[in-house]
This record gives sequence, structure tokens and C-alpha cells, in this order.
Amino acid sequence: MKIAILTCGMLPIPAVQGGAVENKIDFILEYNDRMKLHDITVYSPWNRDAARHPAISSEVNHYVFIDVRSLKARIARKLYGHFHSGEYYNYFIEYYFERVYAHLKHQNYDRIYLDNCPGFVCKLSRRGHKNLVLRLGNDLLNSTSKSHELIFSSLSKILTCSNYIRERVATIRQDSKIQTLYNGIDVKAFSSSKMPQKKRAEIGLSEEDFVIVYSGRVNKDKGVSELIDAMLMLQDKSDIKLMIIGSTFFANAPNEDGFIRSLKEKAKKIEDRIVFTGYIPYSQMPSYLQLADIAALPSMWEEPFGLTIVEAMAAGLPLITTRSGGIPEICEGVATIVERDNIVDNLVTAIIDLYEHPEKRKQMATRALERSQIFDKGTFTRHFYAELENL
Repeated sequence: MKIAILTCGMLPIPAVQGGAVENKIDFILEYNDRMKLHDITVYSPWNRDAARHPAISSEVNHYVFIDVRSLKARIARKLYGHFHSGEYYNYFIEYYFERVYAHLKHQNYDRIYLDNCPGFVCKLSRRGHKNLVLRLGNDLLNSTSKSHELIFSSLSKILTCSNYIRERVATIRQDSKIQTLYNGIDVKAFSSSKMPQKKRAEIGLSEEDFVIVYSGRVNKDKGVSELIDAMLMLQDKSDIKLMIIGSTFFANAPNEDGFIRSLKEKAKKIEDRIVFTGYIPYSQMPSYLQLADIAALPSMWEEPFGLTIVEAMAAGLPLITTRSGGIPEICEGVATIVERDNIVDNLVTAIIDLYEHPEKRKQMATRALERSQIFDKGTFTRHFYAELENL
């Protein structure tokens, strides 16, 4: 088959600047390059590192880069926004789509795969394109979404990252074309047996410390502030340390914004017990996770899936998380899942429980490693292609 892959165009592919969607597409393309299954064209915003990446030499995967950053492109974007107000997305994303479409309309694709950009379905459908497949990693298509009936009826298949998101889509109507396809990661890359060990001393931690790790984007929805509040309540446990990995967005964003600065201000009372690493390249994440004794990922919103949950499990970390969105279906039975009501007290209780029970930590780590195998990238990519072929 001849397949096109589109995203909203916020980050480049290959995923040289990170991004859950972009990393997942890299897995899809790597598998296709190895197995020579289909002729795939992926559309990506231009990035110097992406354009030089070894992946672009593939015989079966083709990369079309769209300029959205040059002065000429920025002026064109502004003009587009001036003359095309009121579209589904903002002018940046809509301009990107039109630049993609200028190439796509001359091709004859058997499938057009859209990752997390349901708004593009409207234009593609109105312009006569069929065999459209949408994958959702967020709650972006439900009975309250803009143009939801047109989008739903125009799609041949809707793949969702969790049953939670599948049920959100089903608020439009129940249909067999809605299928859950769990996200995948490179489980082996997070395994301690394959890891060059980073030393705790490199980031100011000692071997005697009990280290909690938080990893992911650092914003209000992710529960980082509440986790620091829990640490403030544990001041009598001076050997409990917290390592916060992440920044406001991905590699193309500053490490600090007003929220992160407020976290650091709050943490000043115990600043010797909290390490902010800032953004860490994805390839280095396994080494950092291996420095921790447990992971705490207390999401405070309806998390669609939670890739960091799977990464922590694959790293063999006992996990504390919250009952939110799709998280329970990912780690029920292998993690300590706390309620979001009275969250700070619940986190303190869960941390102390694991701190005081090393045998329980060991058992949880074993179960987490076993559970993580379900979410390996090989399983994800095989199922992905099966769904694409089975329309």
C-alpha cells in the first residue's frame, strides 16, 4: 500500500526534539524500513537535525519536510491567518496543513493516517479523500467536539490509545470502527540489563538516598506541585529525595517558565532534597530512571494513557500514580494507585509505605517489568499495520 502520515506539525519527524506522537511514528517507520511492508510518506516540519537523520535514507519511507520557520514562511503564515480566520485550528497548524496538502493532492494514497489531528479530517473529506484513519492520543473527538459528526462519519477507522479514550469517542456513537491500540515504547531500552549506568553523584544524590523520580512534562496537570507538597510533609525523612525530570514542553521549549519557577520557590525549604534536571533527551531517560528507587507520577487530569507510566514499569520501578483517565487500565494490579481527592496526604502515605517495605518494592518491580512487556513497540507496530490493512 501507499500510505501518507500526517501530524499537526508541531515537532519534526524523525523525533529529534522528542514528542510522544513523533516517537511513536518513528517506531512505525523503523518497523516498515526493516520489514519493507509499504510505501510510506511522512510529512514533517523542517528541522536541520531531522533532515540529516540517517532514517531519511530509507528505501520505503519517504520524508517531505515543510518550511514553517523561515522568515518567508512566517510571513506567509500570518497572511494565511489574516485571510482564513475561524478554521478548525489556529493559523499556524492550518497553514502547515495547506503546505502539506499542496504535495499530498498530487499523490494517490491508499491510506491517509492522521495522528492526533482530527481537524484535518474535515478538509480531507470535503476534498474527496477516503480511507482516512485517525489515531487519538488525547480526548480530541467526542460528542462535544467541533464538527464531530462530519469527522466521525468521514473516518474508516479510529484508533485510540486507551479504552478510556475509546469510550470518549463512543459518546458520538458506538461503532466497530473504534478500536483501542495501546501505545508502545522500546521496552528493552529501559531495561537495566542493557543500560550504561549513570551515577547518582553526577546529579547530587548519594547511594544511601531513597530516590523518588517524577518524569514528564512539568505543568499543573501532572501533579508535580502536589508531589513537592508531599515532600514538604516528609521533612523528617531527610534521606528521601525527589528527582524531577522534564521541562515545560519538549526540546524546543525553555526549561523554565513561571510554573517551574514557582515549584523551585516552593521547594526552597528542602532544596537540598529536590533535583530539577530540566529536559533530558529521550535516549538518556532510561539511565536517569535507573537512579531511582520508586517513581511517582500523580497525574491530576484525565490522563489519556501515560507513556511515562509504561517507561517507569519497564525500568522496573515500583510506581505510585493516580486514578485518572486511562492510567488504571495500564497499571492496575502492579502499581499503588491513589485517589486524587486529598492527594497530598495520599501521596505521603504511599511513599512511606514503599519506603518502609523494601520487599514490597521488590515484588512491585517484578510485576511492573512483566506488565510492561504488553506495551512493547514491536507489539504496537504489528497491531498498527494490521489495523491499517484491515479496512
